[in-house]
Amino acid sequence: MWYNQLHGKALFIPERSLTMIKRKDNKGRLLKTGESERKDGRYAYKYQDKSEKSKFLYSWRLTDTDPIPKGKRYCRSLRDLETDLQRDLMDGIDSSGKKMLLWQLYEKHNALKPNVRQSTETGRKYLMDILKSDPLGNMSIEAIKPSDTKEWAIRMKKNGYSYQTINNYKRSLKACFYTALNDDLVRKNPFNWNLSDVLEDDTEHKTALTDEQVNALLSFVQMDEVYQKYYNAIVVLLHTGLRISELCGLTASDIDFEKGFIRVNHQINYDKGKYSISEPKTESGIREIPMLEPVRKALQDEIKSRTDVQQILIDGYSDFVFLNQKSLPMYAHCYSKAFSSLIKKYNKYHRGNELPTITPHTLRHTFCTTMANKKMTPNTLQYIMGHKNITMTLGYYAHGTAQSAMAEMLSLSA
Repeated sequence: MWYNQLHGKALFIPERSLTMIKRKDNKGRLLKTGESERKDGRYAYKYQDKSEKSKFLYSWRLTDTDPIPKGKRYCRSLRDLETDLQRDLMDGIDSSGKKMLLWQLYEKHNALKPNVRQSTETGRKYLMDILKSDPLGNMSIEAIKPSDTKEWAIRMKKNGYSYQTINNYKRSLKACFYTALNDDLVRKNPFNWNLSDVLEDDTEHKTALTDEQVNALLSFVQMDEVYQKYYNAIVVLLHTGLRISELCGLTASDIDFEKGFIRVNHQINYDKGKYSISEPKTESGIREIPMLEPVRKALQDEIKSRTDVQQILIDGYSDFVFLNQKSLPMYAHCYSKAFSSLIKKYNKYHRGNELPTITPHTLRHTFCTTMANKKMTPNTLQYIMGHKNITMTLGYYAHGTAQSAMAEMLSLSA
């Protein structure tokens, strides 16, 4: 209660009404509960979040009709901000959490799954670097609209990223927003659209080498003075289906010449001048691969070629089979770069009979396709390839060819 003297009489004024009378801005407008005007002319709205902590909204304008003070940047009116806040509170949205930037959300999302493979960790670092340098990554998650994420995809393409890489990154960021949705930070997922609706899928579909192409490749490499040092690695890749990082990680103790098996239980990684060892790409990647005679000879020749080599120790592993000129283990990028130059040289001298683009993965793909066409059982092929599931083996790698189709039709019609 509050009493005042008016015309000689005691007047009762409810405290709430008094507050309404007192709470006016410098223009004489009534301010609502929680609203105030600071000495510098800025308006503030005080509220409590879910944890009952005091929070504030600020604006230089009380309503939309107020002009922006001279020298101040554009801002929404306080009443607009209050409306959004009330809507968030009604919908259970965390108004403070939605202010975090996209790269911060990505960091938080990754922290929920810390124990990942080295390759996954490396991929996370790449995407984090992109987000921190891109406008999208520095936007608050509440402000990101589908159009913003589509513009990001277009920028990525212009910056030279492949369709598949952009799609992988988009999938990761979409998962981040599902985390935000579950935490009541946002209402919708701005990545909920198909990349093919924005960018053309220009991914080159993997094609296995034909027998003629394989023979041409091996003959050229074996005779070329520059590239013959890669011959043994190419033979092993063509006859085992090893991933290139698995090949680079092979040590002498992984090879059992007596029983005829190659043990695969690790792979080598190289990032920013540093080597590291990690488990294979999938749990199914730990396996023993049968060693055919061409592979046996190639590995024996490679080991014999290492004369006066002082091996280095990497995470407890040493005595690596495939080394560079500095006696250091080879790594994936070395082979990718070498194969690219190799094919350019081959095609220069074989006009009209050129070889397609060949990467280490092309050789793995060729092995799998060859074994599938030779009727190796899917489960056996899955085991040798180290695929996580049979769908990968059947649908992604094992492509038929015109020649295999003809051979099978002839055998069935006989």
